[in-house]
Amino acid sequence: MFARAAALAGQTKMASVIVTMRIMPESPQTDMKKLELQVTNEVKAFGALSSKTEINPFAFGLNALTAIFVINEAKGDTEQLEKKLADIEGVQGVEVTDVRRTIG
Repeated sequence: MFARAAALAGQTKMASVIVTMRIMPESPQTDMKKLELQVTNEVKAFGALSSKTEINPFAFGLNALTAIFVINEAKGDTEQLEKKLADIEGVQGVEVTDVRRTIG
């Protein structure tokens, strides 16, 4: 029993993490489809295992882009990705709104 536990101890499997981000455009005139494509490309380049984006009404005619993606827990934090997304032309701000750990 102890030998099996010792053998399994070296095989630690990292979980996946589901991250949700809200990307706010600078103005209602921002091309959201173009922004969505740029965000999707950056998320994939960051190493997302899968991703999904949604454009949702926010306030006063302004839409927000929501990016939901899965990354390996070993990747660590998303600070570098947040900075890259914030540097995209037309982006006012980036906010992580949810992080959930998955197992399996």
